Amino acid sequence: IQNAAEFLRRKTKIKPEFGLILGTGLGSLADKVQAELVLPYDQIPGFVRSTATSHAGKLVLGELGGKQVMAMQGRLHYYEGYSMQQITFPVRVMRAMGCHSLVMSNAVGSMNPNFVRGEIGVLVDHINLMGDNPLIGPNDDELGPRFPDMSQAYDREYIERVLDVAMELKLPAHKAVYVAVAGPNLETAAEYRFLRAAGADLVGMSMVPEDIVAVHGGMRVLGLSVVTDMGLADALKPAKVEEIIATANRTEPRLAELVIRFLQKV
Repeated sequence: IQNAAEFLRRKTKIKPEFGLILGTGLGSLADKVQAELVLPYDQIPGFVRSTATSHAGKLVLGELGGKQVMAMQGRLHYYEGYSMQQITFPVRVMRAMGCHSLVMSNAVGSMNPNFVRGEIGVLVDHINLMGDNPLIGPNDDELGPRFPDMSQAYDREYIERVLDVAMELKLPAHKAVYVAVAGPNLETAAEYRFLRAAGADLVGMSMVPEDIVAVHGGMRVLGLSVVTDMGLADALKPAKVEEIIATANRTEPRLAELVIRFLQKV
C-alpha cells in the first residue's frame, strides 16, 4: 500500500480528498476530471488489470467539482478471478493518499417495481452474498479495527445531501438496499424472488467489498447505482449486456452532474 502511495506521490502534487470508483458504462465521468495524472492500473505497484467490459482500467488524479480526487475509471471485480484483497487494494491506496471519503457507482438490476431503468438508487444499506469478505485473515490494526462496525455502511449525511442535489436536478433517485452477489451470471427468477424477499431493492456484482474496506479504514461512503435492467421474477425477460451498458451510458451525463454537484456542496 505504501509503495503504491509513494509511487503516485512522486508523480503528482494532487492530495486527494475523495476517492471515486466508476462502474459499468459510467467511466466517462473520469473524463470530466481536470486530470494531472492518468495511469493504467498495470503501471501502478500492487494494482491488477481490469478485464471487465466497458472498464477502461485507468487511475485519474485531478480536480472535480472543486475537490481533489483520485478516480478509478473502471473497477475490479471478484468474478474476474481476483481475490477480495486485490479488488479492494485501490481503496487502501486511496486512504493512504489522504482520501477521507469514497464515492462509488455501478450498474444494477432492480427487484423493486417502483424503480425503472435509468433511475438512481442511493444506497442506504447492503447485504453481502458474495461468499467472501476482504477482511478475512490477519488484521492490520494500522488499517482498521478487527471488527469494524457496519451500522452506517453508507454515510447518512451524504445520502441526504445527494438526494437534495438529485431533487434540484429533477433526477429520479430512491433510497435503496443493495445486495451483492459474486456473478458473473445474472440471476434466475427464483434468485430474484429470494433476494427481494430478503429485503433488497437492487442487485449487482460489486460495491460491497470496497465499502467494507472503506468503512474498515474510517472512510465515509456514498454508493450510487444506476438501474439498467429489471429483475422482476414474475415478468423476467432475457437481459442483454449491450442494453445494460447502453442504459448506463444514457444515464451517465446526469449521474456525472449529480456527482459533480454533490462534490461542490459537500
